[in-house]
Amino acid sequence: MARIAFATCDRLADGFEDDHEAARLVGAEFVVWNDPDVDWSAYDHVVIRSAWDYTIQREAFVVWVRSLGDRVSNAPDLVAFNSDKAYLGALGVPTVPTAYVVPGAEAPQLRGEVVVKPTVSAGGRDTGRFDPDHHDDARELISQINASGRVAMVQPYVEGVDAAGETAVVFIGGEVSHVLHKKPVLREQGTAALLDPDDPASEAAIMHDEDLVTAGDAAPEYLDLANAAHGELAARFGLPLYVRVDLVPGPAGPVVMEIEAVEPCLYLDLVPGAAERFAAAIRARLER
Repeated sequence: MARIAFATCDRLADGFEDDHEAARLVGAEFVVWNDPDVDWSAYDHVVIRSAWDYTIQREAFVVWVRSLGDRVSNAPDLVAFNSDKAYLGALGVPTVPTAYVVPGAEAPQLRGEVVVKPTVSAGGRDTGRFDPDHHDDARELISQINASGRVAMVQPYVEGVDAAGETAVVFIGGEVSHVLHKKPVLREQGTAALLDPDDPASEAAIMHDEDLVTAGDAAPEYLDLANAAHGELAARFGLPLYVRVDLVPGPAGPVVMEIEAVEPCLYLDLVPGAAERFAAAIRARLER
């Protein structure tokens, strides 16, 4: 019987609860990705799941993923590409327009309401929303991100999110598994408050709102864009085991806000059959 690891972080050594049923179905063990005592060669396959601290040590994380070769999902080249949000500028599908500010560069002129965040981040950490009255705060956040050696990204705030929220299309094994609806995360001006300000890997407190994400549906144009984004990744990196495509309403139709192919929460517990589909896709990958 194949030995499978679900890679997690030290804070969630027993795995995130959303992944428990799928892990049970395939007999997977939850293993902390950067535990120096783990012999990764003992596992036939490694599925990256709740390794949510990778953003504070991305280079080491990518080295670890590459060391696993073809035994890891998703593919190392896809993980390297997707773990830095600069990938948005390399996609062929419509995305939220983004300007990148490297350390030492001058911040772009800010117009209207903007969002500022690092290119390497997760869970709303170091992310803020700023209208013209708060542009000085936006520039301060850019400076803080750059001072830490990271690249900052500046995007226009997509006003349609306030009313429509986000639509997330989850692909498992190359097929649409389920669709999610997410309420707006940046509901107020300023940088999102952290759940634990003393934890460098802490997520924004709002990420723990019980009704933040619910099962949803997607209009045809949203599904078309999600399929195009997924297809672009598959053509470049091979078929991913899982991808979550996050979409928002742009001025001329939906646009991609993010593509999550490293360690996204897939919200398997919200949709009947999703955990079973995930387990089946893992088994199919092992058989290949």
